[in-house]
Amino acid sequence: MKLYYKILISTFLAVNTSCTDVVEVDVPEGPIRLTIEASLDWEKGTAGNEQTILLSTSTPFFDSQAKPSVTGASVQVTNNSSGAVFNFEDQGNGQYTTSSFVPVFGNSYSLEVVYQNERYTATETLLPVTDISSITQSREDGDDDEALEVNVSFQDPADIENYYFLRFQSRNDLLPELFYIKDEFIDGNEATFLYEKTEDEEDNIEEFQPGDVVDIILLSASEDYYNYLQLLIEQFEGAGDPFSATPVALVGNCINIDNPDNVPYGYFRVTEKVESTYTFE
Repeated sequence: MKLYYKILISTFLAVNTSCTDVVEVDVPEGPIRLTIEASLDWEKGTAGNEQTILLSTSTPFFDSQAKPSVTGASVQVTNNSSGAVFNFEDQGNGQYTTSSFVPVFGNSYSLEVVYQNERYTATETLLPVTDISSITQSREDGDDDEALEVNVSFQDPADIENYYFLRFQSRNDLLPELFYIKDEFIDGNEATFLYEKTEDEEDNIEEFQPGDVVDIILLSASEDYYNYLQLLIEQFEGAGDPFSATPVALVGNCINIDNPDNVPYGYFRVTEKVESTYTFE
């Protein structure tokens, strides 16, 4: 596929006349790829049996339409430790669901997606996550000592290499704030992470106010997922920065067995999570 943009170039002549030339610019586009959003998140305190996997295809960079959903695929997850197979049923809208998934800590799980006669696979291990020990608010710990911030604390288990994914979502904002965490400097200790919004009229950012609500999710993460998140967040935060590294298409842990050149986008994760909500006072 090719995308053409018309650029109008106006040249003013000395006699105050002008002419307009139409220049067609050929903008290269990458191939359309299968996108796999397979996040099997087991919320602490629940059975974790209901899970959903989303399949779609990538879209051109300048395309404002929603990602096309993928139907007609075969999707299943296998517990490599027990041999149990969980089939995900096609809902006809890009969603593939199951109500029979059984999460087991320490077990390895493999995803298999068959789409257009090509087989995609990925493997992850389910790791437990520690509880959130407290959620508080303050004003003095962030960059602005007058702005409200929410503080989330948790106890990191000692002598175990842990990785975390911490997600804050203000209900006033479209996009969340994401943190990837390695316990290298907090091993065995209670750690606190804060989320503050500094007012910025140019970017239409407003500080937290009393009554604002923030949804908080803490997930366990494998080392591979931690590395993937690090690259993902760095590219997202560097968007528009002329001094940042050139963005590249991120490849997750999913591979195409039948056609290695047709690499899919997305990631297969199996995690435990804790959720909470905080309302500023």
